Amino acid sequence: MSAEGPDSPPLLARQRQQQILAAVGQHGGVRVADMVEQLGVSEMTIRRDITILVRRGLVARVHGGAVAPSRSALEPAFAVKEGQHQAEKARIGAVAASRVEAGDAVALSAGTTTLAVARALTAHPDLATLTVITNSLPAADVLHRASMQARENSRPSPTIVLTGGERTPSDALVGPATVDYLRAVRVDWVFLGAHGFDPAVGLMTPNLQEAATNAALLATGRSAVAVLDASKWGVRGLRSFCGVEDLAALVTDTRPDEETLAAATTYDFSLEIASDD
Repeated sequence: MSAEGPDSPPLLARQRQQQILAAVGQHGGVRVADMVEQLGVSEMTIRRDITILVRRGLVARVHGGAVAPSRSALEPAFAVKEGQHQAEKARIGAVAASRVEAGDAVALSAGTTTLAVARALTAHPDLATLTVITNSLPAADVLHRASMQARENSRPSPTIVLTGGERTPSDALVGPATVDYLRAVRVDWVFLGAHGFDPAVGLMTPNLQEAATNAALLATGRSAVAVLDASKWGVRGLRSFCGVEDLAALVTDTRPDEETLAAATTYDFSLEIASDD
């Protein structure tokens, strides 16, 4: 039965998409044909709605319809992730950036929490003395704008280096060109975000090329710091790129589970809680 009666106005695109999401949430997936009948619109309209939801990382396309995304295999769009847990990420970024000292060289992986680190670095008292290397387009943009503002005000500016590579949905640059460049790089700190974390496996991502690039970033650093909000606990990715034994510190926003606390003791990495106190 159509969701629109003979005298009802047509549903707006957002309303249709919400109904598609509701059906996916209830049943795990939907068929295009069923949504055409239910909403009383054309097949092309439903396919267009599904395309929008796929781009937002909210569903995965399958033949004839859409299904709920796999948390281990689907990489949400950067804009979707950036809107989540913003206050927590800002606190994590500030705590992580406080480790950096004058003259340090820093590497940042892609991700919304490492973007928070980049924003915190723009307020660092020794920003002008830093060298920051990143494969994150948003982080490079934030730091570049801070550098340009310093120059416009006749102040010293930091050195910002953006790697090359192939762009991913999370606005990361990845691939062989990125890995080749990073092989010759050595920094004091490497800050790593992740799609998910498990103390038995480490930091994980659903993007295999991003995993290889993050492993190359890890190898550049004297000290590796994971920056993860609590929503990442227990979330799986297709591949691990950093084990807990490789960490100098893990910065998060709430006290983690007992397994992570035990791993911190066993592997002697610092566990820092960026609370809102």
